[in-house]
Amino acid sequence: MSLVNEEKILEKWNSNPMLKPRIVKVTVNIAVGSATERLSKAMKVLEELTGAKPVPRRAKKTIRDFGIKKGENIAAIVTLRGEKAINFLRKALEAVGYRLKASSFDEYGNVCFGVKEHIHIPGVKYDPEVGIFGMDVCITIERPGYRVMRRRRARGRIPRRHRVTREEAMLLLRKELGVEIVQE
Repeated sequence: MSLVNEEKILEKWNSNPMLKPRIVKVTVNIAVGSATERLSKAMKVLEELTGAKPVPRRAKKTIRDFGIKKGENIAAIVTLRGEKAINFLRKALEAVGYRLKASSFDEYGNVCFGVKEHIHIPGVKYDPEVGIFGMDVCITIERPGYRVMRRRRARGRIPRRHRVTREEAMLLLRKELGVEIVQE
């Protein structure tokens, strides 16, 4: 992103606080692939890392090659908001060296990255009984006012000009969390 474009975006954010994006939620997912004791261990690991109770996720369809049946619990997920989300995000970003690929950002400013082994997260020790799990971390970035799209009564659309762009999400993460964006 060019320096001129960056300055324009920062000026826009400073002129109107409703235009400054924010991190709304961080979703952490560990997929195990079957409803065995490994799933319960993954849920235990997620609870230790995030401090929130994980929810099991079910398979949407049967895949015989992998031995997965429709409706079977195959993963665990936790959604974090507010200060808990930012604290966990700092730890997860430290595990990947505060570096994210530019291709990890979608056109609406959301970003996902993977942590190969949960023991890379600072403060986590290896436990041979639990094992090692990888996880996906997804960050949802929005501007204030997105409630209009989700509320039940008088629901409305969010215009394109109010949606968060890729460049804005990259700039936000760089300024707020010190993330380095790497071009492949």
